[in-house]
Amino acid sequence: MKPIRLTKHAKEQCIERGATEAEVCHAILNGNREHAKLGREMCRFSFPFNNKWQGKVYAIKQVAPVIKEEQSEIIVITVYTLYY
Repeated sequence: MKPIRLTKHAKEQCIERGATEAEVCHAILNGNREHAKLGREMCRFSFPFNNKWQGKVYAIKQVAPVIKEEQSEIIVITVYTLYY
């Protein structure tokens, strides 16, 4: 398996949007992949959450990193997180 490297921006987005690096890696390895702009891919994985985020309780947290797969590594460009 290729190593997974988060850019500085992706790490900042994890903090801002409530995702962990472990969740990002799990989404990349186990999530559904779909094509994104500029030859990138988005990997979506929904985790049971049943917790509060920004004052509201949500049952599911979906972590969706956008990646660029290179020959020697997987680079995480940004991370989206959806709560529902």
